[in-house]
This record gives sequence, structure tokens and C-alpha cells, in this order.
Amino acid sequence: MSVRFEELDWRPTPLGDLSLRRRREPTLGTDVHEIKLGDDFLMSSLFTEAEIQLARLGLAALDHDALDVAVGGLGLGYTARSVLEDARVRSLVVIDALSEVIEWHERGLLPLGPGLTGDVRCRFVHGDFFAMAATPAGLDPESPQRRFHAILVDIDHAPDHVLHPGHAAFYRPDGLRGLARHLHPGGVFALWSNDPPSEEFNACLRQVFSTGEAHVVTFPNHLQGRPATNTVYVATLA
Repeated sequence: MSVRFEELDWRPTPLGDLSLRRRREPTLGTDVHEIKLGDDFLMSSLFTEAEIQLARLGLAALDHDALDVAVGGLGLGYTARSVLEDARVRSLVVIDALSEVIEWHERGLLPLGPGLTGDVRCRFVHGDFFAMAATPAGLDPESPQRRFHAILVDIDHAPDHVLHPGHAAFYRPDGLRGLARHLHPGGVFALWSNDPPSEEFNACLRQVFSTGEAHVVTFPNHLQGRPATNTVYVATLA
């Protein structure tokens, strides 16, 4: 049995103090990995269903093979792992602004790290996803102006609840148009949100993409003893 609580790493970053911790959840009899930024919980391995569905719902909207996928936000790795579980995927680029999170996976401090780093289709990129999406060079430093079949994003809490004020412009029509140029025709953009569906953001999606849908993902909240929900937006480029 593991120890009740352990801080695996702690680092100061430009966004605030970043910590990785592992604790024993006695009600479930399992270890829980959590990442905190300052006083905010960024992610927990207790709640991963929506991150998994971000990949599954996004890729389900594509009907062809040999998929090239980009993921904005590595986190605990559940979205990336779910992408790689789709046999159609031939390449995956995962972009994260925090080199510490990438290092935790590479060092095996996170359970999914060895599987991600050991898959030849998967490559980590340390960079600012939002800044990269806004430039013609795009999301892959090794292949400027590369296009993807799907771009999946899980970074901010919600389109109107961002981690940094500089991210806000991405969720407006001009920011979404900048992202869309990095997709193949018929490509898919999918976004995770902690909040209920936003009609304002759906309206922004409809200005840029030919289709757009908000999926409500329900999962058990063991801490509160009731179901919880997240939202996954899926939009397709004409």
C-alpha cells in the first residue's frame, strides 16, 4: 500500500507554483494523482472521463484513416492516451506550456507517462499552444505550416474562465479562424470545458466552422456522492 500523501514534485513557474502530488483515496482504495497551480486544482486522476471523451468524440467525427492529431494540454495524459487508442492515428503532437509536466511524464512520475513516451507515434512539444495557433507556422516546430485532421484542446477551465488573460482571444471568432487554418478541410476542433454549454461560444464556433455541437459528459463525483458534468465542444471545418 502506498503512503497516504506524497508531494512528488514542486516547481515555481511564470503562472504560479506548480505541484504534483499523490494521495491515497480511502473511499476508493486507490492512488490519486493531482496537479495544482497555486491554490487551484488543475486536474485529478479521480475525474478523467471528460478528458477521455474529448479524444473519442473528436475523432469519432472523422471518417477516414491515417489521422494526424494535435493536442493542446498534456496534463495527466488521458486525452493523449485515448487518441493513441484509436488505431487510425498515425501521429500525435502534444503541446504543453509547462516543461515540468512534460518532464513528469518522461521521468515516469505519472502513471501514463511510460505508455505515451514509449509510443513512436507520440511526440511532446514544449510551447505556448495559443501563441503557436495564432501564427502561420502552426503547431509543429519540426514541420512549419503543417495541418492536422483533429486539434483537441484542454487547457483553460472554460472559454470564459481562462488561466491567463492572454488566452481569451483564442475563443473569439478571429482566434478560432487562426486555429482553423491548421486543420485539413473537413478537420475537427474539439474543446474540453468545465462549465455547462455556452450559447455565446457556440455562436462563435458557428461563425468559423460548418458544424458545431456541445456534448455534456456525465461522470460520478465520488467526493460529493452525486453525478458531475463537463462539456466537450466538437466543430467540423467545411
